[in-house]
Amino acid sequence: MKLKDSEVIERMSGISRFIYEMMPSVNSAGYVLLALVFLLSALVYKLGFARKIKPWQNLVIYAFLFLGCLVLTFLAFFLPIAEGLIVAALILIIYRIRRMNEHKENSTV
Repeated sequence: MKLKDSEVIERMSGISRFIYEMMPSVNSAGYVLLALVFLLSALVYKLGFARKIKPWQNLVIYAFLFLGCLVLTFLAFFLPIAEGLIVAALILIIYRIRRMNEHKENSTV
């Protein structure tokens, strides 16, 4: 059973479909999706899990994060990986804002 291009695009997740419809070529759309997944993963890592470490250790972590994002990009074509990363980033941003506000209230009292 061979799928037509329109059937494949209909099965894609929302953000990946948007990227593939807006980009001029399939190759550039794949690179944009990879960059988006990597940037969102790096943001989630930085907001939720990053600690003060040496720069070379940070470089190693981001290199392995990039390798993991290569796999995630293949999944992001048809699964809502980018959407999930956006939700995770928003939750972590809200958590950080609430924690900063709580810290300000405790320091002024």
